[in-house]
Amino acid sequence: MRVAQIGRVFLAGLMLASAIAVAPACAAPHGRLYVQTAPPPPVAEVRVLAPGRGYMWVPGYYAWNGAAYLWRPGSWVRPPHARARWEPAHWERDRRRGWYLVEGRWH
Repeated sequence: MRVAQIGRVFLAGLMLASAIAVAPACAAPHGRLYVQTAPPPPVAEVRVLAPGRGYMWVPGYYAWNGAAYLWRPGSWVRPPHARARWEPAHWERDRRRGWYLVEGRWH
C-alpha cells in the first residue's frame, strides 16, 4: 500500500470512529443538540452558606459532553438586578428527536 492510500484508509477509519462516538446525540434545526437517552435524576445538592447578602442559589444540572451526562454543580451568584429570578436549566423531550437542554436564564 502506498502512503497516500494508507492516509486515506486511516482518515476513513477516524471519521467512522468519530461518527460512532457521537451516535447517541444529533444536531437538529434551531441549534439544539438532541440526546437519545434521558438524563439521570438530578443530584441532591448540599448548599453551603451564601458568600454574602444579595446572592442567589443557582441549582446544578446535567450537561451532555458528547458521550455521557456530566453533573454541573450549583453555585451562589449575584443576580443581574434586584428583582431578577432564575429559571433553572432543565431537559425537555421531543418525542421524535430525543432530549434537549433548555439553558438556565435570568428573568
